[in-house]
Amino acid sequence: MIDQRPLALRHGHGHLQFTIPGHADILEVREPENSVNRASFLAGVHALLPPVLPEGPIAIVVADKTRLCGYPMALPWLIEARLQRGADRNRITFYIAYGTHAPQDEAESLAAYGPIFTQFPFIHHRCTEPDRFGTLGQTSRGTPVRVRKELLDAGLIITVGAVSHHYFAGFGGGRKLLFPGLGEREAIYANHRLFLDPQLRTLAPGCRPGQMEGNTLADDLAEIDSLLPPALAIHGLLNSHGEVAAFRFGRNYSDFLAVCREHDLLYRVRTDRRYDLILASAGGYPKDINLIQSHKAIDNAAAFVRDGGTLILLAQCPDGVGS
Repeated sequence: MIDQRPLALRHGHGHLQFTIPGHADILEVREPENSVNRASFLAGVHALLPPVLPEGPIAIVVADKTRLCGYPMALPWLIEARLQRGADRNRITFYIAYGTHAPQDEAESLAAYGPIFTQFPFIHHRCTEPDRFGTLGQTSRGTPVRVRKELLDAGLIITVGAVSHHYFAGFGGGRKLLFPGLGEREAIYANHRLFLDPQLRTLAPGCRPGQMEGNTLADDLAEIDSLLPPALAIHGLLNSHGEVAAFRFGRNYSDFLAVCREHDLLYRVRTDRRYDLILASAGGYPKDINLIQSHKAIDNAAAFVRDGGTLILLAQCPDGVGS
């Protein structure tokens, strides 16, 4: 009898079941230790916040449904910490950092952020409304730094989002919540064009998942970050099921890079082998919500397939192609 074993891979909100040969390799990640609880989160936020909150509006920037970060749990804790520090509820506004992504409807937003979505104003960012942006300069690569004017008037900005490998920016989360998350469309396009090599008419070689050095697009984002208003950051480390296993709190770009290194140690799989057949999942909802999001899994999984081999990817894509 041929040795076989079962395998369940995520697909949309469920799983697909497979039976694979016993000799097949399963490329697994290292799960982060779960350290999430209310007490440690509140302590982290209180250590992050200044002793006296500055005057002016308070902006909390969150990702959209494609990059969830335990928001129904974390956002009430964050509000609790803010109120304990003396913040007026009326000063707090949430901004959904869509970048160029399609907007969510009310039901999707309630599922993403929980009941707090009905208790505070949530601004659905639109990158195509030119009057809403202020210009902070231009990078050495020619990217205009244009972000929502509200950020320029805020007394305090906090971003809340999960750090992840990004298939051309190196890493997602952190700095990307303000730009491109709350950026203007043409400015976003100027940055994202650095992903392409116009002379060779190929993808730029340094723009790879988990790579920051020699990545022209990531370097541009770092330069943009230096021009943006100061922001405090709450970074989520996710487990392989998309659940937040830990939160990290940061004040600057170096803190963001430290979380990137931690994520990379968990989720980078190293092997010299190339396979005739790879069966992979994009990770289920929301990672396979559309083809644009699922393409990241194609890009990563293809690295393990030998030339002439076969890649089978599971991706439900209920939203079609995407942005």
